[in-house]
Order: sequence, then C-alpha cells, then structure tokens
Amino acid sequence: MSSFRKALKSKQRDHKERSQLNFRKHLGLLEKKKDYKLRADDYHKKQNTLNAMRKRAMDKNPDEFYFKMINSQLKEGVHVDKKKEEEEVTDEQKKVMRTQDIKYVEMKRVSEARKIERLKSELHLLDAEGKQNNQQTFFVDTKKEVEAFDLAAHLNTVPELVKRTFNRPMVETLEKKSIVGTAETWNIEKLAKQRRHQYEILSQRIEREKKMFVISQKIQTRKELADKTRKVKVKKETANSAAIYKFEAKRKR
Repeated sequence: MSSFRKALKSKQRDHKERSQLNFRKHLGLLEKKKDYKLRADDYHKKQNTLNAMRKRAMDKNPDEFYFKMINSQLKEGVHVDKKKEEEEVTDEQKKVMRTQDIKYVEMKRVSEARKIERLKSELHLLDAEGKQNNQQTFFVDTKKEVEAFDLAAHLNTVPELVKRTFNRPMVETLEKKSIVGTAETWNIEKLAKQRRHQYEILSQRIEREKKMFVISQKIQTRKELADKTRKVKVKKETANSAAIYKFEAKRKR
C-alpha cells in the first residue's frame, strides 16, 4: 500500500497559486479566497453592528435618563467622567476631623478662647502692632493759636510723655508722687520686647481658636448630613468655613 501511495505522489504536480497579471501588478498582490473571506467577515460584522445600533436608536425611550448623561463629557472622541469639585479641606483639618471628636475640639476651642480673654485683660491691646491708630482732634479759634499750639501744655504733661497712648500722668501727679518702675533704657527695651512677645502669642492663639471653630463646624455639618432629611447645598465648603445646607422643614411628633 505504501508503495502505491509513493507511486501516486510521484505523479502529482505541486500546486501553484495564480499570480497577478502583468498589466495589473500595480494593484499589488492578487487577493486569494482566504483574504476575501477575512475581508467579507469584517465587513458583515461592521454592518451587523451598525444595524443593531440603528435598531437601538429607533427603540430608545425619549424620556430615558442616566446620570452619566450629565456626569460625563466627550474628550477626544471618548466619554470620560467629569471631575467632581472637591470640597476644600486642609490636611490639618482632615487629620483632626478623623482622629478627634467634636466634644474634644469644642473643649479645646473654649480653652483657647479663655486664654485669649486672659491675655487681652493683661495687655489691654494698648500698643499692639497693627492696631488702628486713634486720633484726637483739638479745636482752636484762630490761626495764631494753631501756630502757637503746645500739645504738652494742653494735655498738662511733660513733652517726653506726649507720644504715649497710655500711662501719661499730669504734671501735678509727677510733682506729688514718685515714678513707680524702672527708668533704665535697657530695662525699658527688655520690657517692650517681652510685651511684643506676648502680643505674638495672643495673635497665634486667636488664629488657633479660629481654626478649631472651623473644624468644629465641619464635623457638626458632617454629622447632620447623616440624617435622611432632604437638603439642598446653599454654599460649598471652603478652607475657612463649613458648607451651608438648607434642610426641609419637618414637623416633630
């Protein structure tokens, strides 16, 4: 049997694919049936997809709505989700809001407020930097009096104390009583430096109290949002203020 097969094989010719005609060689290689089959399948697949899309468009409900319709946008031919506006919360606020309870934050805020009041009562804010300069106006009748006006004589004090906004005793007081306190220049400068340091501490405590108040408001807002009552955002959250919501009026039973 094997010898018979060998005899048949020797008589068979090798199959040769038909080549492109000479006058059509500029069109490229001659397309074979397997190439045509691939091209035809691809064409029919695309036609079926287009027909399915046309049918889906014809059967679409005009009142149909998906949130993706408003939450996505076309970018370079591709639908991508719109970036949501994130509420402004600093890293420090996030850390405190995750780890601390609102009662603790409120306790720290009240503690800072009391320390601020105590510092204010000690310093009186008499010569704080950035404080608005007060003005005192004196009225006279003639221009000669304006030219001859002596501020120290009008205030009944010595010229060295005229620029003071506080602790400005009169001449009679200076004659009757002795000056209490130091008079050395270096000591006065030291006391002024200590006073400036106290004002810096006061401004830091005021800033800290403001931050604690904002954190407390944001934590309280997040707790209230857990309620299922219908609400509308009136003002978005910022780094210096909590978000403001308007809740639907609900009668309590």
